[in-house]
Amino acid sequence: MNNAPLRLIFMGTPDFAVSTLESLLAWPGGQVVAVVTAPDRPAGRGRQLQASAVKVAAEAAGLPILQPTNLKSPEFQAELKSYAADLQVVVAFRMLPEAVWNMPRLGSINIHASLLPQYRGAAPINWALIHGDTETGVSSFFLRHEIDTGDLILQDKIPIAPTEDFGSLYDKLKVAGAALARRSVEAIAAGTAPSTPQPNTPDLRPAPKLTKETGRLDFQQPAAALVNLVRGLAPIPTAFATLPDGRTLKVFRAAALPFEAAPAEPGTWHSDGKKYLRVATPSGWLDLLDVQAEGKKRMGVEEFLRGTKSFNS
Repeated sequence: MNNAPLRLIFMGTPDFAVSTLESLLAWPGGQVVAVVTAPDRPAGRGRQLQASAVKVAAEAAGLPILQPTNLKSPEFQAELKSYAADLQVVVAFRMLPEAVWNMPRLGSINIHASLLPQYRGAAPINWALIHGDTETGVSSFFLRHEIDTGDLILQDKIPIAPTEDFGSLYDKLKVAGAALARRSVEAIAAGTAPSTPQPNTPDLRPAPKLTKETGRLDFQQPAAALVNLVRGLAPIPTAFATLPDGRTLKVFRAAALPFEAAPAEPGTWHSDGKKYLRVATPSGWLDLLDVQAEGKKRMGVEEFLRGTKSFNS
């Protein structure tokens, strides 16, 4: 029996992937022999080159780092092959060509922040919140041609609290994903890993990449749906609306309230100029609680109203 540690290559870029890398580094049954991450990119006001969160973690661990611009490059693939990996673990990285995901003898696995087959795509955490789901989770699966469609290994369910937003759920799922990755590679090493085709579930919800327009608050929609949109985009990239004076207002927290008297026309702004700022929807008021105006910091609505003349009563 071969008791040599499983040779692992880790592929990932954002902070979400770092927890999984750290979990694999702590696993005595494996050895991370190299890390593949995105090239350094300009960031911040000075547009200085900035390393990915995964690169920073890999450097701290003293690991070899590959930063290909072209995953189909023969030079990159030759270098990757030289590490003789048994398995590749992918978290929040790019779509891989078959020559890459099929290179190790045990293939490649991906950790995805949803209960597949739901929310295949780039933004599963956001879309679960936007749709008002009360449960989500993490899935591990073997990579295949079509994105997020490979055979499932393991899944863990995570409840979504009514007050949860993207930031808090992201933090929960990156920890859950790291634990799931560790159990998945342990099962693969032991030869006991399941490989279950994803079910052909009707009414699948996709998780496409977010655009700026995704965050625009449409006051023709019910207030509860807008609350979920705000939750799904907070604290980044953030839902937003256009104030009556033409400025853009980012919204980080909101609540749905019933009309106290006759319904107002959807899109009508209403405030006492001191304590509340609301916008009418077909189902009631959208009560804005935590906002940020152009050129200002994020603040509670009372502080915002003290600093603006637009809603003086």
